[in-house]
Amino acid sequence: MKFAAPKLHRILSAGAAAVLLGTAVLCTVIRLSQSGLGNTFDTMAAETILPGGGTSYTPARASSPARTENSKSSGQLIVNPPHNTEESSAQEDYSSDFESSEPTAQELQQYMDEHSAEAQYPVLEFTSVQGDMAYEGIQVKNSSSADIDIAEELKGRLGFETGSGTEPLVLIYHTHTTEGFLTYDTGYYYESFYPRSKDKTKNVCAIGEEITQSLNSSGIKAIHDTTIHDDPSYTGAYYRSADTVREYLKKYPSIKVVIDIHRDGIGTENSRSKPVCTVNGKKAAQFMIMAGYNCDNDPAFDHWEYNLRLALRLQKSTVRMFPELARPLYFGDFVYNMDINTGSLLIEVGADSNTVEEVRYTGHLLGKVIADVLQEEIKKNKAG
Repeated sequence: MKFAAPKLHRILSAGAAAVLLGTAVLCTVIRLSQSGLGNTFDTMAAETILPGGGTSYTPARASSPARTENSKSSGQLIVNPPHNTEESSAQEDYSSDFESSEPTAQELQQYMDEHSAEAQYPVLEFTSVQGDMAYEGIQVKNSSSADIDIAEELKGRLGFETGSGTEPLVLIYHTHTTEGFLTYDTGYYYESFYPRSKDKTKNVCAIGEEITQSLNSSGIKAIHDTTIHDDPSYTGAYYRSADTVREYLKKYPSIKVVIDIHRDGIGTENSRSKPVCTVNGKKAAQFMIMAGYNCDNDPAFDHWEYNLRLALRLQKSTVRMFPELARPLYFGDFVYNMDINTGSLLIEVGADSNTVEEVRYTGHLLGKVIADVLQEEIKKNKAG
């Protein structure tokens, strides 16, 4: 397998390395367009750390309630319009079977007491809802060297057969397993905050566990691998996680969908930003689906279009089920182990300054979205 990082060299010129709390400086750089905010937040930007370390910038500012980033306009941020009460009340309450872990007042006070001598820095909230191309509410940010037709791709078949769904169908894993989050939603973080952890209840494994439980409870058999691939060495994590995935595919040939769960890292030296929305009255972290294009014509990745179709179907279901939960789908010139099979994707859930509770809730909802898409495929297979 050819590693994804060399394929990103073509976009290194688009950005410059950014600081992620002094320690999370990664390997490659991608820069999105940066726009002004027209007030005292003009100089404030959010840096997006992509899975291989790429950095991009999107505007962000403090928001209560969350504000919407209009990435296609001049960068203006608009307050989310009021929700239609009738429509909201008709939606199924997917939060009812989520096991919340909100802190008690005592736990929160203890946390603040332990860090009382430290400097505090703001956590800014934003909601990203618009890409640079769209179709029926599906938003895509296309930074690849290919043109795509969203409508046509949605008509295309997926690159796998789901079968009856009685065998394991989905594998959830983590290349950067130690990517962690804030503990509490206080509106700030302390100077000692370090966004990595081996504790699987505080890193991306907590998301993977929620996705897996949600899928299994929806009748889609899923497996969650929690192998740490990025510690003690960060370099080579994608090689190691690819080996892990291949072992699972050998053991369970029924697995067709393989999803690598990460989190983003957004902020500057003295502030962090997190993508959020509200689902059934509860704050959730937005997620971003990433699909890669075979810009180097590598025969091992000639199935890239199937991955994109799966990504678009997931985006479509999310728009219908949870309108603001997904950031624009990110399509670019990268691989990130997506050459492993025809159902491989990478999904970033929240950012380092989202709380564990927020990303766990999103994992729970994301499992519902994946199940929705796969259940439809299983129905087609049974009918056909």
